Amino acid sequence: MARNFELLFDSLGHFGRYQAWIYLAAAFQSISCGIHYLASVFLAVTPKFVCGVLGNVSSVLIYNSSVSRIEDAWTLWTSTQSYMLVHLENGEVWELNQCSRSRRADPLDFTYEYSGNKTDFTCTDGFIYDRTKWQSTIVTEWDLVCQREWLAKLTQPTFMLGVLFGAVIFGDIADRTGRRHVMWFTSTGQFLFGVAVAFTFDYYSFVIVRFLLAMVSSGYLVVVFVYVTEYVGIKYRTWASMHIHAFFAVGIMVVALVGYLADTWWVYQICLSLTTVPFVLCCWMLPETPFWLLTEGRYEEAQKVINIMARWNKVSTPCKISELCSLQGDLVSSTTGDNNHFPMKKHNILDLFRNWHIARRTITVWLVWFTGSLGYYVFSLSSVNLGGNEYLNLFLIGAVEIPAYVIACLGMDRLGRRNTLIPFLISSAVTCALLMLIPQDFRILNIIANMVGKFTIGVAFGLIYLYTAELYPTVVRSLAVGSGSMMCRVGSVVAPFCVYLSSVWIFMPQMIVGIVAFVSGLLTLMLPETLGKPLTNTWAEAIELGASSSGSTEKPPPAQSGRASEKTEMLSLETNGIDQ
Repeated sequence: MARNFELLFDSLGHFGRYQAWIYLAAAFQSISCGIHYLASVFLAVTPKFVCGVLGNVSSVLIYNSSVSRIEDAWTLWTSTQSYMLVHLENGEVWELNQCSRSRRADPLDFTYEYSGNKTDFTCTDGFIYDRTKWQSTIVTEWDLVCQREWLAKLTQPTFMLGVLFGAVIFGDIADRTGRRHVMWFTSTGQFLFGVAVAFTFDYYSFVIVRFLLAMVSSGYLVVVFVYVTEYVGIKYRTWASMHIHAFFAVGIMVVALVGYLADTWWVYQICLSLTTVPFVLCCWMLPETPFWLLTEGRYEEAQKVINIMARWNKVSTPCKISELCSLQGDLVSSTTGDNNHFPMKKHNILDLFRNWHIARRTITVWLVWFTGSLGYYVFSLSSVNLGGNEYLNLFLIGAVEIPAYVIACLGMDRLGRRNTLIPFLISSAVTCALLMLIPQDFRILNIIANMVGKFTIGVAFGLIYLYTAELYPTVVRSLAVGSGSMMCRVGSVVAPFCVYLSSVWIFMPQMIVGIVAFVSGLLTLMLPETLGKPLTNTWAEAIELGASSSGSTEKPPPAQSGRASEKTEMLSLETNGIDQ
């Protein structure tokens, strides 16, 4: 899309009443994306459990404490290494562990310490769960413990795999068929698949439906990013595109609230899915973007949308498509000249490694994308394991993102992209180190440090998209951002496995995130600053960008901060957006 089509915002307003309505309506559905991305933190909770036993329990003994019901014994059972000693009404005495059980040969010896004969059995009679906090989860529903524990741990990675596929598929479909139709389909799919998850009959159907839910959620998030940037003028596009992620963060807070109110997993899932209903009921009212209609040659439809925008924004003389098209033709004629008969060269991923300077830049950018996603989900998923109130912890983890995106916008416009990215990457690494030093008993300090870590990684994650677009020339800009976004999704798939490594060493997730964040911060020192510099169109200009940046220490003038909004023009013109 030529820059001349941007002139319609000079006529209609860069963010008038119509754009505000479009933005809020489309961005609202991003809340559902945040909900489904993090829903598994309470869907797949594993409560305390022991092997089940047939028969009625008359007495339970844990060390020197005795109760009459197992339901009353969970508060006494503080260590999973110990066992519950139960006496049945039929006279049998059983030692119940998490993944095994033993029947004592002497039923008259009901003391905790026992040295007599006993017979070991597997947990063929199911499991007994602590239902004090969660009445049911998918773990208790399908006994995803012991030998089946790995199935519960696959819940989030398989969802993230669906996110990866959905972003690729629906991003391409949106370019071919339009943004509006994909938004209709994916938002409706979020509601239908979200509710269907609650009615799945076994673990495997649950995973399959969740995979489909992940695809449509990811697809919507990719397309809505493009949709809103094509409706917002360049003066406000940086902030508008960045704060799509703020709506995603609100979804995380909703997960915490609904998780607190609903203690049954299928009720919890249905309540989360209902947040999509308002958008599904009104999404058919959203029009196609004028940019996409113009690129497809559907000028009459584009003019109708522009006229509606003019009425809402109280513009008496709306911009005419015929005028824009004539300017477009003049621009093409003046810029292409006699070279328009040469075919455009097709580029592939290898072009991002065409020489050492570009390869080093690509590796660094990919690592920052990976680090941002990895840290984002490690801090989010592990927040419920910090102790204290897990619902409040997750709510705060979501809330801290909102100021992070504000800081990201201010920092990259005033300090520069690199000068903002480096300190926040290093800060996230330092925060991870502090988390490893804070004793586990200091719960409040651990929660605060985790929030700081999420804040710092959120700032870095928020600005890498625009920074990547500015580091590469026009011929491969879309390819560069798309490949970086793919590395982001790889990080989101790896993150749950990283969190599970806490069972090996409690600080293993923080150590991994800290190391990659520190390395990313150091490598970012070699990237050029792009604030106040024009977008590059050729490889020579892109390489010169790095050479001029390393050869001069002059700070870019803050007066050029408006360029950030201008440079976000490529968000709607050359890329398919970003996924969390």
